[in-house]
Amino acid sequence: MKKFVSVLLAALMLAGLCGGAAQAENIALKVWGSQDDQALIKELCEAFAAGRPENAWAFTYGVVGEADAKARYLEDPTAAADVFSYPDDQIIDLVNADALYEVTRNHDAIVAANSAGSVNAATYGGVLYGYPMTADNGYFMYYDKSVLTEEDVQTLDGILAAANKAGKKVFMDISNGWYVASFFLGNGCTLALDEAGNQICDFNSPKGLAAAEAIRAFCNDPAFLTGDDTLLQGGIGESICAGISGTWIAAAVKERLGDNYAACKLPTFTAGGEQVQMGSFLGCKIVGVNTQTAYPVEAMDLAEYLTGEAAQIRRFEVRGYGPSNINAATSSAVSADAALSALAAQSQYGISQHVLNAYWTPAEAFGAELEAHSTADLQGLLDQLVAQTTAK
Repeated sequence: MKKFVSVLLAALMLAGLCGGAAQAENIALKVWGSQDDQALIKELCEAFAAGRPENAWAFTYGVVGEADAKARYLEDPTAAADVFSYPDDQIIDLVNADALYEVTRNHDAIVAANSAGSVNAATYGGVLYGYPMTADNGYFMYYDKSVLTEEDVQTLDGILAAANKAGKKVFMDISNGWYVASFFLGNGCTLALDEAGNQICDFNSPKGLAAAEAIRAFCNDPAFLTGDDTLLQGGIGESICAGISGTWIAAAVKERLGDNYAACKLPTFTAGGEQVQMGSFLGCKIVGVNTQTAYPVEAMDLAEYLTGEAAQIRRFEVRGYGPSNINAATSSAVSADAALSALAAQSQYGISQHVLNAYWTPAEAFGAELEAHSTADLQGLLDQLVAQTTAK
């Protein structure tokens, strides 16, 4: 009898051990990222797994950068990564292709943790379809501290007055729809998509006309200078005292200006007799979860981890990316970066770039007309711009 009991107990213990082992589920996830991000992605995924030993994690990694994410996904959704990053301007096509899981886990916490602009960039049709990862594809103003004071750069009027006094130029690519929209968006105009995916634009409204008058006045000012980033990089610190661009030229501008290097949010401008803050487009990188994944809960948890505060600070340290996470963006390390600090300050006035291609060419034509000091009727130009932008 004692022998029987001993054998029975041993059998029960073995069954318990086997049962415990069976509870550790094998989770296999594929993660995409750019070639330059591979080492960091592996580091973060391994840290994620280490903090969740209740499962057996297996990661595979694919070299697919954000720019190629949509095309590679559409080639074969079933072979695409469970978790991948993409730029916000791909979200419409990805949602229409049923590629992205709606964010259902910790939704409110994710919204609260990230800047409003980045959350908006990851949202379509009122639904959050991704986890904001960066918020650094936007624009702001670089300036030469030996010419412009912190007070000067608060307003476009102040910048132009100081530039003219010093015989310097103020740079902005007005014939680029990305930049020229700043005046319209700042003065309360709308460029967006409706629920049916149609583009709406009211740049020909009274507020739009006031913005266009401000653009014309800027272009006609003796200090105004236009061109591309090459011109700005080559001239700042010499003929140019201020210019609007993004983080991609930060190193070059800093080298040119040295101790006089500074950056700030975009200035206010005069519209209808009042000072109005310039708006902007804010481009973000987003992490999405593939609707084809076999492990949606675990994939969402990984996506959230890859875009959390600690991960975004690490991404800044390793790759120099500007965080969308509010705490990460205001950390001492990021705050010490003048360009990213200026972008963070401007981001509260930015909107996501959910814009159809029909906008860009008409906006470029409108900007080029004013750069050429055209005396054409502004209302007529705006009516044409809106008609072309909203054409179905």
